[in-house]
Amino acid sequence: MNCNVERLSRVRMIADYQFGKGTGKELFPDGSTFQLSRTKRVRQVFHSGNRIATARAKDGFFTLSIEGASIVHRLLPGKRLRVVVSEDAVPFVEAGKTAFAKHVIEIDPELRAGEEVLITDKADRLLATGQLLLSPAEILSLDSGAAVDVRVGTASKKEE
Repeated sequence: MNCNVERLSRVRMIADYQFGKGTGKELFPDGSTFQLSRTKRVRQVFHSGNRIATARAKDGFFTLSIEGASIVHRLLPGKRLRVVVSEDAVPFVEAGKTAFAKHVIEIDPELRAGEEVLITDKADRLLATGQLLLSPAEILSLDSGAAVDVRVGTASKKEE
């Protein structure tokens, strides 16, 4: 049991660093369970049978499931960690397809390439979660190319 308390504390600390102070406790509530790698490192975090996040092997940061992304979306104020796409891109991004630079109408300027982001529409409705491929300045200046590698969209999740 003590090991699980330690793991929970560690994943909360990483989430606070990655997504902002206070998100760790909300994202990984008491009772969260873990799937471990062969080397006993946390690989996935579950709560109530749903996968919330997966730890990336290369850096230990989390990739979010739609459940995890909706929690972060609810907690973070304004446009933090968000990439806002145009209405024409909404059905594609929701289905889990790549978000292209020409469809990005607004983006959090604090983001860096490689970070996990939330993709929303103009009304701040969560569409998907994914990894940012370029810096915000590059995305806003380009008219072509991929901006966000979408991991999972809200519509693709419902069909599973």
